[in-house]
Amino acid sequence: MQMPVPNPVTLAKKAKLTERLRAVLGKDGVISEEIALKAYECDALTAYRCPPMLALLPRTTKEVAAALRICHEMDVPVVPRGSGTSLAGGAMPTADSVILGVSRMSEVLETDYADRIIRVQTGRTNLSVTGAIEGEGFFYAPDPSSQLACAIAGNIAMNSGGAHCLKYGVTTNNLMGVTMVMMDGEIVEIGGAHLDSGGLDLLGLICGSEGQLGVVTEATLRILHKPEGARPVLIGFDSNEVAGACVSDIIRAGILPVAIEFMDRMLIGVCDDYSGAGYPDCEALLIVEVEGSEAEIEHQLGLIHEIAKGHNPVEFRKATSAEEAGRIWAGRKAAFSAIGKVSDYMCLDGTIPVSQLPFVLKRIGELSQTYGLAVGNVFHAGDGNMHPLILYDANKPGDLEICEAFGAEVLKLCVEVGGCLTGEHGVGIEKRDLMLDQFAPEDLDMQMAVKDVFDPKWLLNPAKVFPLASSEARRIAAE
Repeated sequence: MQMPVPNPVTLAKKAKLTERLRAVLGKDGVISEEIALKAYECDALTAYRCPPMLALLPRTTKEVAAALRICHEMDVPVVPRGSGTSLAGGAMPTADSVILGVSRMSEVLETDYADRIIRVQTGRTNLSVTGAIEGEGFFYAPDPSSQLACAIAGNIAMNSGGAHCLKYGVTTNNLMGVTMVMMDGEIVEIGGAHLDSGGLDLLGLICGSEGQLGVVTEATLRILHKPEGARPVLIGFDSNEVAGACVSDIIRAGILPVAIEFMDRMLIGVCDDYSGAGYPDCEALLIVEVEGSEAEIEHQLGLIHEIAKGHNPVEFRKATSAEEAGRIWAGRKAAFSAIGKVSDYMCLDGTIPVSQLPFVLKRIGELSQTYGLAVGNVFHAGDGNMHPLILYDANKPGDLEICEAFGAEVLKLCVEVGGCLTGEHGVGIEKRDLMLDQFAPEDLDMQMAVKDVFDPKWLLNPAKVFPLASSEARRIAAE
């Protein structure tokens, strides 16, 4: 992976920067010790590492604004960071940059159950948002697999989804407003506690912008009443292609489950060993969850059962208790941790039309044979958001490069069948040089022109999203 050549940082400049930042953040708000900076040298894409010059841990929006103002004046690049769970290198620093982490900013600022909103600092973890409101019968819908650890800041940056996005949508469908700090320290409010704001849809521009336009410090989120009930079922099949065809038929029938999750044989075995979920012995597994009243649940599951029967399932198992439902989901939620116990892996994130699932799964299997690396498939099948996990040996010379080439072929395949390079993990550094496979040069120029407006010096989250040669040329021209 090619990285940009950092601007040289003199010891005098670093000392001056540290002094100024500690004046506004306090001594404990600026991490400068080499050993302590190791914690910030990568995110969950651990194959690539680069310690930052400094790491900053502000507690308030005003402190973020003060820190950014100093970095802007001194031409220091800034990499925003939530919890560091990005799988695309979205929070990886460069040697001449500072990490700006929001992990200390985790307060609930406001709850309004009548208008169904919660306002939080964006360092708050995804799962703890629901934790703050579930006592009143509410929940926050987006639920990435990393929801125990991932921060709302990162969810907004990457427009994260999760298993239940089929019915409730991804972050952008549940985000009402943000407080954002521009690179020059200006604080702006976008959207708010209402369904639509006047003028340009800047909120839609911010969500998914991967820290390229500003640092989001506070978020107003939509909250929902908990459903009356919910129940998952397991459906086992003899092949990946048949399972994919069943997903297409469920969607085609007009049924809207709250979630449809897919796992292939490799993931079924690994996740079952890890979690004790009791999954059946089969080639492919679907977890389909529906919700509503008991009568609604039974009606939907009856329709799904009829569709599944047309594909000769190995097993169709309904959860009959909350304990059973928990076991069914335990394996799926633990998929990334489970596979990490047995191998190094790279987790992809492409999105395809649901009708293309059987074909794409078949091609991934063929590519696995071509590249000589095993692949496990686990993904949000209902909306076509795929997460193939390519296994490799990080200690074997050349294996990472083969893995990257394999991954690039899979992502190009997603684009070829009418999908896109990312569904929720973002572009980061992982997919930046594949952007030309999805966008024409003119399209990318337009996107970079938007960044020019928000961040004229190109100091925010350098070397991400755009092809490296293009972003470096833009950064150099802005100096």
